[in-house]
Amino acid sequence: MSVPILPTISTACIVISSVLVAIGWGKIRKRQIESHKKIMIAAAVFAVIFFIIYSSRTVFIGNTSFGGPENLKLFYTIFLFFHITLATVGAVLGIISIWSGLKDRLNIHRKLGPVTSIVWLGTGITGVLVYLFLYIIYEGGETTSLIKAILGG
Repeated sequence: MSVPILPTISTACIVISSVLVAIGWGKIRKRQIESHKKIMIAAAVFAVIFFIIYSSRTVFIGNTSFGGPENLKLFYTIFLFFHITLATVGAVLGIISIWSGLKDRLNIHRKLGPVTSIVWLGTGITGVLVYLFLYIIYEGGETTSLIKAILGG
């Protein structure tokens, strides 16, 4: 079995981002503010790298459809929708959390940070599961790029 390199790299980035968020959360609980800040910025950088790889791959190469059994396709689609929703909410919360922390809007940051961290950890876990379903447990289905889909190629 061979796994495609870009989804593997992007999934690794989201795992690294999630692990860094967990470490950063631990740092702030110990009042290690500067360390927390650096780790959370690094987590954000890995999340951005993920997004650049994912969005570039989606536009130019395409998304891989579920290649598993037909009777699981509906469950996978619902799970994927949940993951995408979680990731979108996590990204928006992440931007607000980073902004509020860097701007010393600590009343917002302290309330939003823990929620953002939990959502992002859920995003990381569900992202790994999506990767496993598409590339490890089952062989991926068809891949069509957004450009080809739009242009009919």
